[in-house]
Amino acid sequence: MIYSNPEATINNPQAADAIALKDPGVNDLWFLPLGGCGEIGMNLNLYGHAGRWLMVDCGVTFNNPLSPDYQPNSPLASAEVLAADPAFISARRDILCGIIITHAHEDHIGALPALWPRLQCPVYTTPFTAEVLRRKLSGTGLAQSMPIIEVASGGTVNIGPFTVHFQAITHSIPEPQALIIKTAAGKVFHTADWKMDASPITGRAFKAAPFKRLGQQNITAMVCDSTNALRDGFSISESDCAKALEQVIAQATGRVVVTSFSSNVGRLISLARIAAKTGRYLALMGRALHNMVGAARATGYWPAELTLADAEHIGYLAKDEVLVLATGCQGEPRAALNKLADDRHPQLSLEPGDLVIFSAIIIPGNEMLISRLVDKFRARNINTLQKHDTELPIHVSGHPCRGELDLLYRWVKPQLAVPVHGEAQHMAANSEVAKTAGVGQQLTGNNGDLFVLAPKPRLWPNFAKAGRIAIARD
Repeated sequence: MIYSNPEATINNPQAADAIALKDPGVNDLWFLPLGGCGEIGMNLNLYGHAGRWLMVDCGVTFNNPLSPDYQPNSPLASAEVLAADPAFISARRDILCGIIITHAHEDHIGALPALWPRLQCPVYTTPFTAEVLRRKLSGTGLAQSMPIIEVASGGTVNIGPFTVHFQAITHSIPEPQALIIKTAAGKVFHTADWKMDASPITGRAFKAAPFKRLGQQNITAMVCDSTNALRDGFSISESDCAKALEQVIAQATGRVVVTSFSSNVGRLISLARIAAKTGRYLALMGRALHNMVGAARATGYWPAELTLADAEHIGYLAKDEVLVLATGCQGEPRAALNKLADDRHPQLSLEPGDLVIFSAIIIPGNEMLISRLVDKFRARNINTLQKHDTELPIHVSGHPCRGELDLLYRWVKPQLAVPVHGEAQHMAANSEVAKTAGVGQQLTGNNGDLFVLAPKPRLWPNFAKAGRIAIARD
């Protein structure tokens, strides 16, 4: 655990008890992460002010241990799908005034159907994310009971004592939003997931002007994505990834299977365009992909001219006409890619000389699952191409590198930097960038730590119990 300003940490037990026994007052602005701080994924953040709480995001992680000190032989050592334990806020749900979902990636939205019955409050999000959420709720019994309030990108909404402005930003999914959270005690710029992409496949290009204007608004704290804080320079555009994938697929002579995150709609659109350019037919394998394309069509993000082949027919085509997008880029045992590796997929059988492209990063903890998957393909003489096998950007991240972090800190000019969405080394690197960029104070902690943002910045470790719970896969 890292504290950039040790004097800001509460060491007085009586002061700690005073904080622990009350909810935030009218002069208080608190930040309490229950998931996604000290780890990548499973985001669940709380903001406290004037006796009320506001939740930002409610995500999952996959194939991880339930506890960092778990025993490998325990039957409960790990789970396929996990969420942050919401016990702290579910016990206070009468003062939870709302939940905001910043975008439709699983690590930000995936736990909401499972956890919402414990929370019972309105959900605020953009139209695309609302469409994805409604599809998740279909068949759960929650479709009619969960209040979903759609907020247009660039819109502002009052939620209890919080005034929240939805600020468009670029990321690897339609309608990603940063949040400007205004209270009587201070203002927070919550970046959520972002990058500076001048030519995204979906949505508008990143523009600096809105963030430069934030520098004039006396932002109390910037709570910022740390995923790529160890990487120098700037992230690569999604359009460059599309060009790289087209180059690889155009040279392939056999069937091509691409696996990526199903929520990356821009990548799906790129592959549909590549199929048309290279004389192939694109088919989707995996329910999550069909759901995401359905949501993109319903909200106008899927280009009308792009068609998809029926996966039932793809196995009858000539091998150089086949392009498949399959779920399972993290080695998930039940996903389509694992079935293809085991030659037990009902719609397609791969042969020697075919190519499987991993257009995704390896999420920490999934290394062994992916290694086993690659070994299965290689044992059958099926070619594989991962990001580390080529200099071509066959996958690009949706998160900022150090150059982007530096610029954003200089534009926004927050009084306080709070790095999140990363492991300890990522958050420490983010904190270093903030300090170099002129941010006067940085606080870095973990899930369950209370970040007092106002009236005087300080941090109380282990303020709330933070843990993980297993949930059923939707």
